[in-house]
Amino acid sequence: MAKKSLVEKEKKKKRLVNKYEVVRQSLKRQIKNSLSIQDKLTISRRLQSLPRNSAPVRLRNRCSLTGRPRSNYRDFGLSRHVLREMAHTCVLPGVSKLSW
Repeated sequence: MAKKSLVEKEKKKKRLVNKYEVVRQSLKRQIKNSLSIQDKLTISRRLQSLPRNSAPVRLRNRCSLTGRPRSNYRDFGLSRHVLREMAHTCVLPGVSKLSW
């Protein structure tokens, strides 16, 4: 189980990303469409003035049950430990143990 403070911090980042998503996309579009270098610089300064944690790059995938930040499977949203346990108890549909 991950520390609750880290999980809550990640939720806060996710809310910030969602809040500034439209603004960030519009600024990037303006940079792409502007022709003069001076306009690009002013728009990029406005983009840089947004909070750093509002960038989607700063998000980290975490297990939805335990909050573990490493070895996550995107398809399930679970870490490898939880995925293995759930697969053995036949909770996940379509997942079976391989037999060689």
